[in-house]
Order: sequence, then C-alpha cells, then structure tokens
Amino acid sequence: MSSSSITGVTRLTLLAAALAVVLPVAQAQTARAKGAPITAAVVANYPPMEFKDPATGKLTGFDIDLGEALAAKAGTTIKWEETSFDQMMSSLATGRVDIILSGMTDLPARREAVRFIDYLKTGPQFYVMKDRAAEFASMAALCGKKVGASRRTSFPVEIGKWSDEQCVKTGKPAIAVIGTDGSADARTQLRQGRLDAAVQGGETMPYIMGQEPNAYMTVGKTFAFQYVGLATNRKDDALGAELAGAMTKLIADGTYAKIAAKWGLSDYAVPKLILDSAD
Repeated sequence: MSSSSITGVTRLTLLAAALAVVLPVAQAQTARAKGAPITAAVVANYPPMEFKDPATGKLTGFDIDLGEALAAKAGTTIKWEETSFDQMMSSLATGRVDIILSGMTDLPARREAVRFIDYLKTGPQFYVMKDRAAEFASMAALCGKKVGASRRTSFPVEIGKWSDEQCVKTGKPAIAVIGTDGSADARTQLRQGRLDAAVQGGETMPYIMGQEPNAYMTVGKTFAFQYVGLATNRKDDALGAELAGAMTKLIADGTYAKIAAKWGLSDYAVPKLILDSAD
C-alpha cells in the first residue's frame, strides 16, 4: 500500500552486511518459541498481492504464497490474521500479530515503530478508462483533472508532489487530488465518471487490467520509486533475523522468482534482499 518516494537507500543495507550485526543480538532476544507458528496481519483487498479467490473465498495472492513459502523455509507455519489497514500497526505493536505481510510500503515514518524486510519494488501509476485514451496522450494531460487514490496510502501526497512539479510550475492547473476508500473505490469512481484518472501501485496494474480486459489504460510510467516490505516489531530482532535468513534462501533457490512470475511481478522483483537498518 504505499509511500513517499525513496530518494536514496542510506537507511537501508543489504542482508549480508546486516545479519552479521543483528543475528548475535537476536539470539538473545527471542520472544517467540522456535518453530512456533508466525501470525501475519493481512488486508485481503489488494490484488495480486492479497485478495480472496472469488471461486473459493480463500486468501490468495503473491504475499500469501510468499508467506507460506517463507514460513516453510523457516521450519514453521504461518497463520493469517485478517484485519483493517488502520489496525495493522497497532496489532503488531501489541503483539496480536508477529509480522505484517500485506503489500505495505516501507515509509521512513513507519520505521520508527517497525523494521522492514523489503522484498518488492513498486511505484504509483496513473491510469484512466480506455475509452478516454485519446484525452490522455501524455501525463501532462492529467493537469487540471480529478485524480483519485486510496487515502490510506501515500499516493495522494505523491500525486500532489507530481502536480506541483509538472503542472503548477509549468503554468498548468493543478490536479484535483481525491482521497478514496481504497483502490477498489477509486476504480468504481473512475468507472462512474466521478474521477478522470486514478493511481495505484504499478505492480497491481497488470492483474487489474487482466481481470477487466480493455477497461483501463495506463498513462506514462510510474512516477515515484518505493519498496514494499514485510514488517516486524523493532523489539523482536530474533524474528527479523530468522525471516531475513529464510527470505534470502528463497531468493537464492529460485522460489521467490517463481512466485513473482506466477503473479506477473517479475519486473518488480528484487535481486537481493534489503533490510531497513534505521534505529
């Protein structure tokens, strides 16, 4: 779900460097019994990351497959705890869940409370109804239009920043940014004509466009750069180290790449695991 643009990775470090520091400390701070199930907070409304299979009603998606594989590699199982986006951080802080694995963007402000294991690249993408494609030959055509995005993400802020730089500073009218109740609501308002365009993570667009063929058209490229991360409590270094080790094994043995390919996310996969090392 999303974030302000990442302009650098000064607060991040690759797994190989981080584990040497984290692991010895982690072994002394284990809060969860070794081999015990891992409880993960998830909001099942962001395909293809996580959603309910329409045919079975079961949780499915990239994060679900990744979580199951991650737990297996760590020698345990995963228990999915469905919640709301607004409750995920508090659930982690109070110990109701062990991790958040739900398409959450690694934001600097969130690092004050959680530690991220970044496992996917992403970025906000403009899109419109395909029957209005002629009106949006370039991103500049978005200036002065009503553009919506989930208010639970940083996308409204990102749209405003882009508008200031690409519209206002060039003498064009600013985008009217509309906060919506999630990405599905943005699509509904777009179909109803209440929005001219919408924004959601670029990694989700191939799936959405596949589910609704010929309905939407992307405009330009993603206009910011972000990471999606698995979040752990900063006080539980042991679990963070355990999952980082398991995740890097999934990357090394090709399992991660296979899961990414299954969900059409190969272009957004990371070649190496990245850890948030901010303190």
